[in-house]
Amino acid sequence: MLGIFSALEISASGLGAERVRMNTIASNLANVHTTKTAEGGPYKRLDPVFEAVGLQSINEPYSAGSGVSMVNVKSIQADTRPGTMVYEPGNPDANGQGYVEYPNVNAVEEMVNMITASRAYEAGITSIDSVKSMAHSALGIAK
Repeated sequence: MLGIFSALEISASGLGAERVRMNTIASNLANVHTTKTAEGGPYKRLDPVFEAVGLQSINEPYSAGSGVSMVNVKSIQADTRPGTMVYEPGNPDANGQGYVEYPNVNAVEEMVNMITASRAYEAGITSIDSVKSMAHSALGIAK
């Protein structure tokens, strides 16, 4: 049986993952016009990669195959899609043909991702509130 603390731990892992996702989206949006990075090229859009990790507690030995999993941020990967080439011969970052490569960040796509992450975060908060409410009701039964 899944305990209250385990349910809170699972929800908290999801909240942490969505926080990383929101920070990554914010970084992508902040660098939408960054044509030169320390590596020399334009900024590359970043994407967090999530993985399901089986919940392991002292009294609750669940495995990854049991359907009870936490969320872990496995890595943050650079998007491999090419950037947008814009003809700007006067730009100091222009190549020999006068084109500047802008980051592969689409602001509309990032805003959709931000809304999705925000909704997932809200769902995690609702889950935590439900667990707290159940715990409070269970304590009321003992009175």
